[in-house]
Amino acid sequence: MRAALFGTGLIGSSIGIGLRGLGWSVVGWDPSQLALAGATAVGGIDREAPSRDDALEGADLLVLAGPPIAIEQQLKSLDTGVVVTDVAGVKSPMVAAASHLHGYVGGHPMAGRETSGPGGASGSLFRGATWILTVDGAASEPLEFVEKLVTQLGALPLRMGAEEHDAAVAAVSHLPQVVASALVNRVARQPSALDLAAGGFRDLTRIALSDPAWWSDVLVENRGALSPLLRQLSEDLGVWADRLDAADAEQVGAEMLAARSARRSLAAPVAAVGVVLDDRPGEIARVGHALESSGVDLRDLQLRHATHGGGGVLTLSVRAVEADRLRAALTLEGLRLLD
Repeated sequence: MRAALFGTGLIGSSIGIGLRGLGWSVVGWDPSQLALAGATAVGGIDREAPSRDDALEGADLLVLAGPPIAIEQQLKSLDTGVVVTDVAGVKSPMVAAASHLHGYVGGHPMAGRETSGPGGASGSLFRGATWILTVDGAASEPLEFVEKLVTQLGALPLRMGAEEHDAAVAAVSHLPQVVASALVNRVARQPSALDLAAGGFRDLTRIALSDPAWWSDVLVENRGALSPLLRQLSEDLGVWADRLDAADAEQVGAEMLAARSARRSLAAPVAAVGVVLDDRPGEIARVGHALESSGVDLRDLQLRHATHGGGGVLTLSVRAVEADRLRAALTLEGLRLLD
């Protein structure tokens, strides 16, 4: 099987690595020669194509993995009978642009990193991640084909309508992105406050590190669903300010209690294992050995240095079913775990 890949950044190259691991041949095209070279270097493609037509020749699958506006334009101009899917974070404009394509199945892998470009690509990026597939106008055979492929890449396919998808991601993905950026910009106007930023602020604003070029397209494309949410959140924050002005500690506490209850109801996709690191050589090496011997799927890590002196706490995020195995391996290495 052969895939044509238009766009060889983080997501595109990660898909390419995954497909090649499944035995596919992947031909890549990108307007950026640097991105193409990077995709080749990380094993995301077998061959660089000089043009989109060359990449598409003989393909069984076309994956559009560029910026949303570029994907929309490509869909409008495509004339092909092969199965076509994309990775755009907004689906309604894509479904409309692809209405003439019988083999189109809209896709959105809910995975990524704060860094962009093929250098951070990994075939395991989608493991355990939800991958939205839009059902609007999708024929059953292409839909089942893409669904099976997504599963083989380690993701969890979820069928949704395009409008339903856009409303949902506006709330859980796009709104937090804007809030994180706005919060950092607000605090950055007070340099002395930014100097004091610690774990809580860093956790809350981590996604402000995301690629602004890619995200600005997504946010603008989904403005119909996102803008009303931003205005509603602004009203909510105004209510918080009114209650603080009134010194209404009871209502403030009630809001925080409701938020904590709702947050606890979320099923955690990962479990966090905290490791206390002493200020001595070899601590990180012992953690690495425990990860290797346990064979767990490391999803994320975060190191918080001690406020004074060396050492700190390393938080390792793994799948919940693997947490006990990791804890046992860390204990065998003589490391102290955070209660």
